[in-house]
Amino acid sequence: MNQNKIVLYAHAGSGNHGCEALANTICKLVKKQVRLVSNSVEEDNYYSLKNICEIVPEQNIRNNKLMHILYYGWRMVTGDRESFLRYRFKNVLGKNSCQWNISIGGDNYCYESMVKDLILANRMFHRKGGKTILLGCSIEPELLQEKEIQEDMKLYEAVFARESITYEALKKIGVNNLCFYPDSAFLLEIKKLPLPKEFIENNTVGINISPMVVENEKVIGITMKNYRALIQFILDTTDMNVALIPHVVWERNDDRTTLKELYKFYGNNKRVSMIEDCSAEELKGYISRCRFFIGARTHATIAAYSSQVPTLVVGYSVKAKGIAKDLFGTYENYVKPVQELETEEQLKEAFGWIYEREEEIRKRLAEVIPEYIERARQAGEKLEEVMK
Repeated sequence: MNQNKIVLYAHAGSGNHGCEALANTICKLVKKQVRLVSNSVEEDNYYSLKNICEIVPEQNIRNNKLMHILYYGWRMVTGDRESFLRYRFKNVLGKNSCQWNISIGGDNYCYESMVKDLILANRMFHRKGGKTILLGCSIEPELLQEKEIQEDMKLYEAVFARESITYEALKKIGVNNLCFYPDSAFLLEIKKLPLPKEFIENNTVGINISPMVVENEKVIGITMKNYRALIQFILDTTDMNVALIPHVVWERNDDRTTLKELYKFYGNNKRVSMIEDCSAEELKGYISRCRFFIGARTHATIAAYSSQVPTLVVGYSVKAKGIAKDLFGTYENYVKPVQELETEEQLKEAFGWIYEREEEIRKRLAEVIPEYIERARQAGEKLEEVMK
């Protein structure tokens, strides 16, 4: 078992630039050599991860029809639910295994479809003689009431919560070696590309919307109506420009789909631009030059927060509320849950509150972000301590 390398798993690929930002910054935090298990090696090589870690492919059993049939038959006969995971992670098991296996991904436990595999993977690495760490997580407190989840949390050698709502919920169930450190993506470097002519530095509102946030709306169509009303308000009542900024570009979940719908309404307006896909560091370069940011993707808003840009989050889960609460003492007025959108004016009104308090918010971010970033950096020291 390799003592000098660590495995990072539960990474979905850099087409989600939040996943890229996490992997990028974690690789730079730790002193050991990193083996990043990826289900999209091509994506990871294309963006920023190629030269900072060893990228190891997950094995997709659906790409091997014979193996799929054999493993499915085995699982049906034996009830061995772990078998598919062993195939998926076989490149970091056996002779390729490492002592330490770190589950990254931050909000993976927020998605019901992923929880069973996360539990199975945790057990599998332990059964194979390894140890596991859950790093930078956000988990809905209600989920932590389930006995199976509680047992899973206590199997990790250490759990790093990235915001206080999750931390307090984990503390209540008695998780071993529980830590509280900000998301490592607060440490992401900035790379600045040339700006489109419609993007006026420090006087442009960056806007991000995702298909996922639309899926969580309670009133059909209300999210897009709110975003259109918001953009119109900015164009009609301020001298600021607007930049539409994607942060996930997977075919099955592409921010550009929703952003292009918005762009159709305003594409002929010389004050509106559409930012093309690029790496997480380059997207942060655009976001850092905004005057305000309104975002649905967590790591797009982290790019804004860490650049001290006043930000309104269009959230749907604990992660948005927890991070805002830790930065401002409350998430009220800083997070607008998409589930609460009922009329077309609500997002515009929420932005108005941020706009009127611009200087106050900038002052607050200038005070807290340097310390917050330093705390994120200290997570690397704690990781090294745990892995001694």
